Amino acid sequence: HTNCILMKTWQHYIDSIFLRVFSENNQRKVERATLWLSMIGFIIHLFLIYAKKYNFLHVPFESSLLIDPISAIYTPFSIILVYEIYLLVVNLPRSFTTSVSKQFEIISLILIRRIFADIPKIDLKANWLSTQENVQLIYDVLGVVIIFFLIFLFNKGRTRLPKKPLNPNLKSFVASKKAVSLILLPILIITSLISVFTWIYGLVYLQETSDINAIFYNEFFTILILADVLILLLSFQYTERYSQLIRNTGFVICTILIRLSFGVSGLTNVVLIISSIGFGLLILTIYNMEENPLQKKNVSE
Repeated sequence: HTNCILMKTWQHYIDSIFLRVFSENNQRKVERATLWLSMIGFIIHLFLIYAKKYNFLHVPFESSLLIDPISAIYTPFSIILVYEIYLLVVNLPRSFTTSVSKQFEIISLILIRRIFADIPKIDLKANWLSTQENVQLIYDVLGVVIIFFLIFLFNKGRTRLPKKPLNPNLKSFVASKKAVSLILLPILIITSLISVFTWIYGLVYLQETSDINAIFYNEFFTILILADVLILLLSFQYTERYSQLIRNTGFVICTILIRLSFGVSGLTNVVLIISSIGFGLLILTIYNMEENPLQKKNVSE
């Protein structure tokens, strides 16, 4: 009885903090801030491009993002990506499936953002298959189309998931995931600030041009893997159903494949991302066949 009271008190405490931190009012504020920062960042990026082009001011570093005005789209996309990561943290307690769907959306936006960064590098006069930049653009564009379709199928599969009653065990599990979200938010904020500072310092003072597409996201997905594994271990306490454990483990593998994609380039990078989403879709499809009673009935008939 005492343990039950302590558990309910802990759940109430976590729920109240989560509601304050991720309240609808705070989410609207973050959304408005994202909109304004995106517009301001876009204007500043355009200014730097034309200032460098017409020598209005001295830019103390070389960057491929300051060559063509199209590259200015890269900045607002980066800010929107940070907002998507915030939404991922907000949605983490909802379900493993919702969380992994948001991860797929984030990696697709990262790929789209890379296209805007790579467009100024292409050579329209050369044979399309003769330069690495042109071939990479083909890989990325085709990859985005395939990924977009796979995410559509994954989200369609999510709607067929059976609804489960919110029993005491499930409430406790949701409270545990909310605690993980509350821990994850400040870690991701600090990590993002450190990553941006390190990149700017290396660019301006050390003249080092590291892969800007991998900045922060290497660390982010590493932290996300640890968070997913922690949630997976917590789920063992609340469920012993084989199908659900396999599904959750499969989704952790999806996150690991996304993390591995940042360590490679070219076709291998796109293939790893597609493999991650395709594997997640396959896991979800099999899980739906196992858990959905309507599908079970149709199969038996």
